[in-house]
Amino acid sequence: MQLEYRKYMGKAEFEKALHTLMGIIDGIRADEQINSMEVEELQNWCLLQSAHQSKYPFKEIVPLVRASIADGIMTEEEIEDIRWLCNMYLYDNPYFNVITHDIQVLHGILHGILSDGTINVQELKFLKEWLDKSSYLESVFPYDEVYSLVFQVLRDGKVDPQEERLLKAFFAEFIDLRTSYNLNQGEIEALKRQMNISGLCALAPDIQVQDRVFCFTGESGRMKRADIQKVVIEHGGRFSNSVTADTDYLVVGDQGNPCWAFSCYGRKVERAMHLRKQGHRILIVHEVDFWDALA
Repeated sequence: MQLEYRKYMGKAEFEKALHTLMGIIDGIRADEQINSMEVEELQNWCLLQSAHQSKYPFKEIVPLVRASIADGIMTEEEIEDIRWLCNMYLYDNPYFNVITHDIQVLHGILHGILSDGTINVQELKFLKEWLDKSSYLESVFPYDEVYSLVFQVLRDGKVDPQEERLLKAFFAEFIDLRTSYNLNQGEIEALKRQMNISGLCALAPDIQVQDRVFCFTGESGRMKRADIQKVVIEHGGRFSNSVTADTDYLVVGDQGNPCWAFSCYGRKVERAMHLRKQGHRILIVHEVDFWDALA
């Protein structure tokens, strides 16, 4: 991954920027409170990275910092999320690198399937076989969404015109159309406006709220974290700010750039996956399914 950084930033500069960020955050939380001047220092750090904010890792870290200080405070959870992401980039993490690699391969497969402008059954069967072999990517966006859509389309063994249009619009979400020779960006954008591709998520899980423990990660497009906590409690559930062995559901927020390999992957998902391997039954669900369950 560090080869990518060298294209636009020296390794020493990159490391210094992230180490400085972690140091600033540690200094700010030393007295267990944050004031307006300290928020300004973090805003200034983000501003200093403006030349790189469209590239990794700053395209993920800068928005995370800005979201964390938007309300003028930083919770311990927000601090740990930032530190976790910085550490993932600063120190070699084989699992993190494998996930990044394979999600990028998935994006490439979607690009290849769409490159001739048509999508057929044989291509979808190949994609499903690849997804089946890569089940360790479950809960990493957009694996679940792609699997769900491909599974549904293949149920009758054919791709009808409406399904093909939906697949094209959805697959194009994960392709940089500027790098394509055949795909026309204007046509794809027009197709996206015609098709409703929002809310596509994993096969609907059975979510029970009463007496269940919910934890939330990421950003919701519907309401703030504190308001979600109130809703869970009002429906008889319990809310936790961290993933523990008692957690029943980790809900992944629906906001984020789909081109970010880790827009739905973070410290809490990593913790949930670790506990699942130990035998704890924690279900990782998309926010869409969460609201559907409450409705």
